Amino acid sequence: MSPMTDFLDEITWNEDGLLPAVAQDADTGRVLMVAWMNREALSLTAKERRAVYWSRSRKKIWRKGEESGHVQQVKEVRLDCDADVIVLQIEQIGGIACHTGRESCFYRVLRDGEWHTVDPVLKNPGDIYS
Repeated sequence: MSPMTDFLDEITWNEDGLLPAVAQDADTGRVLMVAWMNREALSLTAKERRAVYWSRSRKKIWRKGEESGHVQQVKEVRLDCDADVIVLQIEQIGGIACHTGRESCFYRVLRDGEWHTVDPVLKNPGDIYS
């Protein structure tokens, strides 16, 4: 086993062989999105220093920004105490992490029992995914 893959054995993968990955802006600390990684995705992320995820809907490796251009350059990868969640400290190229064209996927706030959209669309998704 090579030293580049040893770290993968220290992770507590879920029953589907996946691990939740939180993408956080390295400068502001804002949580931009949450996605899933399998062993290959995390290995590629560590090697390429850009976020690579596992798409559960498409059942394939997904390099963030491969269609949109909104690549996530990885500055640091952190593993939590239970070894079952990672946080990626990233630089979000283009300032948009969400497929809705917003900075963050977390753009709704609960107020008085209702969800309120509080962040603007920075770019129309139709213009991103043409």
